[in-house]
Amino acid sequence: MKLKFLKRARRLSAAALLLASLLAPVAALRAQEEGVPRVIDEVIAQVNAEVITLSTLKREMSEAMESLKAQRGLTDQQATDEITKRRAEIIATLVNEQLLVQKGKELGMTEDVEAEVNRRMLDVMKKENFKTLGALEQAMRESKIDPASVRATMRTEIMKTWVLGREVDQKVFYSLTDSEVKSYYEANKEKFRKPETVKLSEIFLSTVGKDPKEVRERADKLVAQLRAGADFKALAMVQSEREVNGKRVAPESKGELGTYAMSDITKEEVSNALKAVQVGGVTTPLDTDGGILILRVDERTSGGDSVFDDNKVREAITYSRLDKERKTYIDNLRRDAYIEIAKDYQEAVLPLLVTEAEKTSPAAVASAPAAKKDDKKKSDNGNKKP
Repeated sequence: MKLKFLKRARRLSAAALLLASLLAPVAALRAQEEGVPRVIDEVIAQVNAEVITLSTLKREMSEAMESLKAQRGLTDQQATDEITKRRAEIIATLVNEQLLVQKGKELGMTEDVEAEVNRRMLDVMKKENFKTLGALEQAMRESKIDPASVRATMRTEIMKTWVLGREVDQKVFYSLTDSEVKSYYEANKEKFRKPETVKLSEIFLSTVGKDPKEVRERADKLVAQLRAGADFKALAMVQSEREVNGKRVAPESKGELGTYAMSDITKEEVSNALKAVQVGGVTTPLDTDGGILILRVDERTSGGDSVFDDNKVREAITYSRLDKERKTYIDNLRRDAYIEIAKDYQEAVLPLLVTEAEKTSPAAVASAPAAKKDDKKKSDNGNKKP
């Protein structure tokens, strides 16, 4: 019963990254043979006054491998090979994360971040029916998950999000002039047209561990019954096999999914099927991840003319600029930081830490990627200031 929350975590989407990270497996270092000298840990990078260790890198790589296996169905060896190729990228990402965490502390976010970590832990505790945080953490330990490591992961993710939100996203949003907003709207009116929406219900038949042909035949029979006038909700309550936390949801939801903009339904097969269905009608059986789906169109609203909404236009402009603005912000943090990469990793990692400005400067073109302007922050042992 105490492992219920683990099953739930494996079903969470990428949109629930922090919660998924909360319950993700934590890698452990393998014990080495008795009597053989071993290194407890190793510093692979120094970022200002903080260090990134080999154990941290191994944990990140292990979690990335688990994620790849879950998302793409890779074998252990395939996931290991894929993540090993990305080792330098992971180290560079850890450097950037450390800079964002340090900036958050500088901005005085530490206490608020810790309060948010505690709030989210309490939310998990309540949703998974544990009476106390101690009981939740004990269940995690029994499942070989370290609560302290979980909290550290959450702490880093929240700090990164808050720093970028405050220092980049909000500044872009509020810096836009009225003329910029209006000009963008006039040039992109189609983006602000009221979308066509559909309210949907489903009957989901799982193919996991079953003969797909038999499941398809069952789905065809259900569609025939529905088109002959059978009650969709009644059939969904009995037949739909969608589960959350190992429990069928249809007896309570009656198959209802919610309302969606047609433009947000990106899977072409589903979108095309829905376009051909009138209100009250059902689609043909549709293949989807882990099963076959029958959708009913409960309601449909047509799209409308473009409508100017200052906030929505600002949000659209901000979103279009975020990648560039966030990258520039992190480049500036690196430019002003003291960063030293351990000798064994320099060749692969340092080129990933060079800022856009440095890439295009005459000095960078004429020299190695690791060359820096501030000689005061270099030393013969490989100190760098990317």
